[in-house]
Amino acid sequence: MSPRYGIAIDLKRCIACHSCAIACKTENGTPPGVYWSKVLTKEEGRYPGTKMIFLPLLCMHCQSAPCAEVCPTGATKIREDGIVVVDYEKCMGCRYCEAACPYDARQYVKEIKPYQPDGIFTPYEDVMYSKHATGIVEKCTMCSHRIDQGLEPACVATCSSAARYFGDLNDMNGDFVKTIARKGGRQLNAHLGTNPSVYYIGG
Repeated sequence: MSPRYGIAIDLKRCIACHSCAIACKTENGTPPGVYWSKVLTKEEGRYPGTKMIFLPLLCMHCQSAPCAEVCPTGATKIREDGIVVVDYEKCMGCRYCEAACPYDARQYVKEIKPYQPDGIFTPYEDVMYSKHATGIVEKCTMCSHRIDQGLEPACVATCSSAARYFGDLNDMNGDFVKTIARKGGRQLNAHLGTNPSVYYIGG
């Protein structure tokens, strides 16, 4: 059986340091305004009993992906290992996938500009931005290029509080699946029937 890769996020360990988002931007060289990974924050309760809630978000790599179903060009497809990818050469920027995604994981690239206010691209930006184009929709790839090399996704490898786990959801005897089961991992908005490959623990 082919693997089906997934990520589990322990919300009790997440400290909203945003290292996952920074690692994602660094690894994939996304231009300003384009975030494949992000952390939402919310304050609940009343003083002095308030608390902060953190919700890291990325592409859920759904096995019944609405984005793939509505894509008119076949640019979005699901790999054998369950990772949802986009062929940017086929993407025509219609943004149907962006509207169909219930997790707000799609990012339309309107413009590509440097981070520096002087308008000059750094050598890093010159190299990394060549992988991107305007007028298309991008998203998290679960760092498929790293996985193909036997490495973990950048967000998992970088998480400073060890709140992220990566593994094969089809390996029922593996530590990854056992950890999700033992800690009561759940899918976000499971009632939608998209069968995400990202699980949340605690919270």
